[in-house]
Amino acid sequence: MVKGIKYYISLFPVLFMAFVMNAQDDAVTFEMNLSKTKLGINERLRVEFTMNKDGDDFTPPDFNGFKVLMGPSQAISSSWVNGVRSYSKTYSYTLAPTARGEFTIKQASIVIDGQVYKSLAKTVEVTAAVENPNEVSYDDYADDNLHLVAEISKTDAYINEAISVVYKLYVSPSIRVSNYRPMDNPTYNNFWSQDIPVQRLNAENGTYKGKNYRYVVLKRVVLYPQKSGKLDIEPLSLDVTVEVPTDKRDFFGGRVYTQINKTVSAGNRTITVKALPTAGKPANFGGAVGDFDFSVSTSKTHLNASESLQAIVEVKGQGNLKLFQLPTPELPSSLEVYDPEHNEEVRTNLAGMQGKINDSYTIVPSYKGKYPVPSISFSYFNPKTESYHTIDSEEILINVLEGPTNSSNVTNNSPVNSKQTVTTTGNQFNFIKLNPNLTAIDSNYFFGSKSFYLWLTLPLLLIPLSIVFRKKRDAIAGDVQGNKIKRANRLARKYLSEAKKTLGQKDAFFIAMEKALHNYLKAKLKIETSEFSKDKITSLLTQKEVDTDTIEGFISLLKNCEMARYSPFSDVQMQEDYDRASKIISNLDKQL
Repeated sequence: MVKGIKYYISLFPVLFMAFVMNAQDDAVTFEMNLSKTKLGINERLRVEFTMNKDGDDFTPPDFNGFKVLMGPSQAISSSWVNGVRSYSKTYSYTLAPTARGEFTIKQASIVIDGQVYKSLAKTVEVTAAVENPNEVSYDDYADDNLHLVAEISKTDAYINEAISVVYKLYVSPSIRVSNYRPMDNPTYNNFWSQDIPVQRLNAENGTYKGKNYRYVVLKRVVLYPQKSGKLDIEPLSLDVTVEVPTDKRDFFGGRVYTQINKTVSAGNRTITVKALPTAGKPANFGGAVGDFDFSVSTSKTHLNASESLQAIVEVKGQGNLKLFQLPTPELPSSLEVYDPEHNEEVRTNLAGMQGKINDSYTIVPSYKGKYPVPSISFSYFNPKTESYHTIDSEEILINVLEGPTNSSNVTNNSPVNSKQTVTTTGNQFNFIKLNPNLTAIDSNYFFGSKSFYLWLTLPLLLIPLSIVFRKKRDAIAGDVQGNKIKRANRLARKYLSEAKKTLGQKDAFFIAMEKALHNYLKAKLKIETSEFSKDKITSLLTQKEVDTDTIEGFISLLKNCEMARYSPFSDVQMQEDYDRASKIISNLDKQL
């Protein structure tokens, strides 16, 4: 008993040190997980090495006693919960035992933040073959036959050089994918990015790690790195609904599939971005990277003063067309130049941006003369040749033929020392007036008075009024629908008044009444006589939310007009119909 106590006491420092070391490394975990610790020789074993921080130089064990069927496959999971980020990275292997017995899967190692971490070794017992080896392997089977891959055009590029990323989902012919949804879309920090829409998901044949697969392109994006160094592209993660085959068969002998959900990730990718070289860098370099042509042109070179022309500074080719500014022309100060209009005709595909951009300047000369537009230089870096190139435009001479002469300029637009000639008009000297030409204070003259100027300006004031009146008249004349409604309203009132005049004359009264009702509805509901039916009228008035009593009263009036041709009606009945028609039209006006 005493020896046992001494033994545990001697272990205490070791356990304490282990506890301290574990507390220090609590922020980082790296462990090995097994799908099972006991399996039949005809079963499969899934081994996962999981860490909560990204690491490098992963070294797996040798898996003595097992054959590696698949792996390593990599999966990354990242999420935010209550402002706290959780991260998980897993390397997975699918193993097949080669013999019966007990086997030890030894330690794996990885470097995280410059420190080496190792997993604990675990023992696996392999027994004789089991009857149903596939009952537990649906997840493993799906992992081995479903892969999300990010294909990058290049991992080593210059700043502002195009990089394309294509995300492909590889599916083995032995499984089916019925649905998927993005879980974690990548963020392209330190990149200028543009998505290239995928019009349709077309499955194509391909190979992945030497095996035949079907794949679909899910996402395409073009990136332009904006800083040098190692830049990370975060992974795309998907939740995929997978149908995995089972050993069961249906009534017709077809294989029965079971449905499971799997999370797949394209993995983190790193791009090495090189800074543009400083050797040979032109002083006017503005950040253009690609292969370009440069030109400066004008819409005309001969014109008169106060006419305008367009000067166009244009770059076309392939490269980062949207990520740099065009050079500015230096024009003579005597030309009036307006702010440029920027135009872009750029299309983006997996090779990057292609097309042209230009700045269009509107120039208006004020004086006669010849004005040179000096040559402009444009510099760019070509990543294919890894060198800078400079293109100089040709000088353009603008010749203003007619217009006033600028005394400070000659034909070559250079100032000269000249004196302006003074031209005299009339007498240079006038004598003092001898007669004052005074007038009386109380004199009242119409010429020069307020009334004079009022009558003088009155025609000018009438001009805008006449213009407004004419526009109003034209608008009224052009409003065909409005005029049609007004005419129909007038006709309705006209025929209703005709009906009032013909009270006591049955046929004339009901003909006038029917015309009034027809024209009123034509005005309000905008229907033609060919569309006139009781069902149509009821439907339209119901759509306009007219109450049922008003609708039924209107329809009954129409029926009375039809029945009057075959039945006798008294003067009292005609007066009642006339009063009812006036009331119904009034109610319709309120409700419509």
